Amino acid sequence: MYAYIRGILAETEEDAVVVEAGGIGYRIYTTGQTYGALPPVGGTVRIYTYQQVREDAVLLFGFLTKDELRIFKLLIGVSGIGPKGALAILSVMTTDDLRFAVLGEDAKAIARAPGVGVKTAQRLILELRDKLNMDDAAPQGSAAQPVPQAGAKGAKSEAVQALTALGYSSSEALKAVNEAEVTDETDVEEILKAALKNMALL
Repeated sequence: MYAYIRGILAETEEDAVVVEAGGIGYRIYTTGQTYGALPPVGGTVRIYTYQQVREDAVLLFGFLTKDELRIFKLLIGVSGIGPKGALAILSVMTTDDLRFAVLGEDAKAIARAPGVGVKTAQRLILELRDKLNMDDAAPQGSAAQPVPQAGAKGAKSEAVQALTALGYSSSEALKAVNEAEVTDETDVEEILKAALKNMALL
């Protein structure tokens, strides 16, 4: 029903925010990623929303970017994952982290989300690996961007591309890069060295 709600951030709660628009306060459940990137109370926000209609309630879920909303919709389409589970996953992982985990078949990383077990994470990987693509990382055109992710994300993508150019499969490259210890200061060359070392252990 609502594509987005633009208004004043009136309140913040433990797992939701209240946005006042047109004299109405909308309670919107959101992720840790979006929550952490919100302006102070009283600031103007645009929240992209998903509405869930249940027999006992009508709930709104919201995100600062269209990309996070899109991934949320994909997650709730996975058997066994409801809106709360999807929010839990997106609270501990960015959308790009989730792409790496799915394409690299890293179920353990996904299972770190509260309430998400390894079996559910494996099912998620099976159902989403053909629907996610690293080319969609850091999408352009979002009206609002969360706190900028550090350069490690781009370096990891470049490392994956370099490994596939060397003849490794995308799955192998993603697994090796995911297992490399990466910080915001880690450059592509360092990631490649660590990934190739991981390759030798596979």
